[in-house]
Amino acid sequence: MLNIQSKLPGVGTTIFSVMSKLAAEHNAINLSQGFPDYACDPKLVELVNKAMKDGFNQYAPMPGANFLKETIAEKVEKLYNIKYNPETEITVTAGGTQAIFTALAAIINAGDEVIIFEPAYDSYAPTVKLLGGLVKTYELAPPAYGIDWDMVKKLFTAKTRMIILNTPQNPTGSILSSDDMQSLIKLISGTDILILSDEVYEHLIYDEQKHQSVMLYPELKQRSFIVASFGKLLHATGWKLGYCLAPEKLMKEFRKVHQFNVFSVNSPMQQAIAEYIKEPKNYTGLASFFQQKRDYFRDLLAESRFKLLPCNGSYFQCASYSDISDEKDTDFSMRLIKEFGVATIPVSAFYQKSTDHKIIRFCFAKENATLAQAAEKLKNV
Repeated sequence: MLNIQSKLPGVGTTIFSVMSKLAAEHNAINLSQGFPDYACDPKLVELVNKAMKDGFNQYAPMPGANFLKETIAEKVEKLYNIKYNPETEITVTAGGTQAIFTALAAIINAGDEVIIFEPAYDSYAPTVKLLGGLVKTYELAPPAYGIDWDMVKKLFTAKTRMIILNTPQNPTGSILSSDDMQSLIKLISGTDILILSDEVYEHLIYDEQKHQSVMLYPELKQRSFIVASFGKLLHATGWKLGYCLAPEKLMKEFRKVHQFNVFSVNSPMQQAIAEYIKEPKNYTGLASFFQQKRDYFRDLLAESRFKLLPCNGSYFQCASYSDISDEKDTDFSMRLIKEFGVATIPVSAFYQKSTDHKIIRFCFAKENATLAQAAEKLKNV
């Protein structure tokens, strides 16, 4: 028998796959995994078809199609008044998760420490461990999931190499403020600590609040990889296309890994997306679109026994069930599927220590009819 030593011995199938599989088995409404149940813009599909017919079916350049990188640079400048050089500071990736993996692989060596804020998107910690790095966690607590930066400072050691940010945050729907960014600047001033800023939900900020991208702060921009997602932007998560922004010195290291990982990504889709986002109207209304869904879903659940937590961004709504049950959140989530026909995600799955605050996460990137049907079931819990 082969003796194989696992590099990730404590890692199994992701909670997203587990819950989606259970939802399918029990014919439950799937509010667990973060994907829309409605179609993307037909015009976008037509543009992909046109690109295929026009011959964009071979390898794209390793860093991404020039047309798309230039369009991304224009989009960033329009939104944030910040310039990134499309030739040296922008790379198109096979989704946000690949960009996260590549940025970490380019920087983290054995023994390096990476600070993450939990609950956290579940790819961060396993990737750091896979690379031989050490994960230092700061646990956020409901309902606001705020950060005490003085406590973060206590996690610093001589081996601290990187801090991973996620704003708007998955799974909590919280966002970082300008005060958070100023506190972070003070913390890392005079160090060589780098930032990996996961900003895939950058367009999903509600109640007229502003997205505090690290690029808006020169002290952070110069040391940051920024990850973005076209899947979230265009309601096309299955296309697995995103991009990374970084200063040239960091991007050189990123591309060294990228070229031996995926090399380049889907050529016709790059052309189509570039053509589509040339028109700002195709993405500037996203916040109001999802805010309406958030408000609709929250109004529906107001008649239930769930306690809704704040949601300032992303397309996730967290809710406490502490008034309903003392069950572990994993058990409660399983029971919701089997007995009530609604699939959610237990938030303990986003903590290394499986910290259980009796909170579950709903995805509201769904048709209103889907949300209404789910809410009717949840009112019976």
